Amino acid sequence: MAEHEEFEEPRVNDKRRIDPVTGEPREQATAGSGAAPASGEAAADEAAPAGEPAAEGAEEAPAAESHDAVEPAPASDDLTPEDRALLEGEAAAIEAERAALEAKSQQQLDELQRLRAEYVNYRNRTERERAGDRDATIASVIEAMLPALDDLDLADKHGDLVEGPLAIVAQKLRGSFERLGVVRLGEVGEPFDIDKHEAIAQLPNPEVTEMVVADVVQTGYRVGERVLRAAKVAVFVPAE
Repeated sequence: MAEHEEFEEPRVNDKRRIDPVTGEPREQATAGSGAAPASGEAAADEAAPAGEPAAEGAEEAPAAESHDAVEPAPASDDLTPEDRALLEGEAAAIEAERAALEAKSQQQLDELQRLRAEYVNYRNRTERERAGDRDATIASVIEAMLPALDDLDLADKHGDLVEGPLAIVAQKLRGSFERLGVVRLGEVGEPFDIDKHEAIAQLPNPEVTEMVVADVVQTGYRVGERVLRAAKVAVFVPAE
């Protein structure tokens, strides 16, 4: 780079104390006054060298592998006989544990189903016993009143219950028995049933093909499935 030099004309400092023109004294110059400025060489500015850019495409450092990463299991062909036997033993133990858990679960399910069946049977049995106790209580009351009911039936046959106070009492009494589940047995014209009829007379009749109730001598009664008394009836039988 080229350097440029600058030159100045020589400067003379007049240090005389008396002015030669006016003849008057001059003021004392202060120290260092009138000193010519020193000339210096101008230094050329040079551009600072630019730094080199970082190399592109630098590969990043690989991330550290996690300590928790599970190493892949070796291929079966790479297993030694000892490793293969160990894996087979562990698999057999897991299978045995699974089978034991399934057996225990099935056993608990069977016990639960058995308990449920026992509860259902107990509830049904309790309901039947309760209904049986109720019917037995009603039956004991009706059996004690059978003579009075027979008297009402006889009065009805003789026409004494057509009207009057006795007819009203008989109607209310029979209505109460019906609400308690008491059923009258024995109707003229119905087929003979040995479970609810007691035949005290047989009358041959060529017009019938089976035994039919001809007359009800004494009314029978039933509460629920319990027959308190079978109806005493006369029946028609087929004529030979």
